[in-house]
Amino acid sequence: MATKTVVVGSSKGGTGKSTTSLQFSIGLAREGARVWHVDGDRQQTSVTAITLRAESGRPTIAASAYADGRTLRTQVLQQRDAYDYVVIDAGGRDSSALRAALTVCDAVAIPCLPRTFDVWAMQDMMQLVDEARAVRELTAYAFLNAADAGGADNRDAAAALAEFPQVELLPFRLGRRKAFANACGAGLHVEEMPRRDLIACAEIDRLTAAIFGL
Repeated sequence: MATKTVVVGSSKGGTGKSTTSLQFSIGLAREGARVWHVDGDRQQTSVTAITLRAESGRPTIAASAYADGRTLRTQVLQQRDAYDYVVIDAGGRDSSALRAALTVCDAVAIPCLPRTFDVWAMQDMMQLVDEARAVRELTAYAFLNAADAGGADNRDAAAALAEFPQVELLPFRLGRRKAFANACGAGLHVEEMPRRDLIACAEIDRLTAAIFGL
């Protein structure tokens, strides 16, 4: 199987990229895949969580941090063939790491909160996707993250995202659940938590399958 490289990215901060990318990487590794998690954020949040995972005695995951775009691009191109999946957590801004990641990936998954400012920010991200497609063919997915349990915001945000022709809005969303943050804070997948949130487990499994073609 050829390596599949997926960027979890957005030009806006606070959309849950690190949390989601960690759940993807750990979930894929739990299924027996060879996974390399690349942290392109200067804060190195996801690499820190994977370090905590290793220190707790859990099966570890290969992880690296490259905040510089040139370094990230070079290292991914040189090393990715050793893995089944490369998951890149790109920082929440228009950075050299995000731009570089988009030129070496097969797909980008863009989390979006169901809030007006987050939907507006999608325009900037679509420009970056268009620029990357001049270099490499890639698939762009969008999904609602931290979705509300009820109300019109989810529906309104989904309708607005559907207006962008460059991206496929996935029908699967992640709810606003403490289970995701608690799991990532311990370097765990939601399936590994002592008290499993069954809805959270089902949500991330469906989303992972849709993005990674499982």
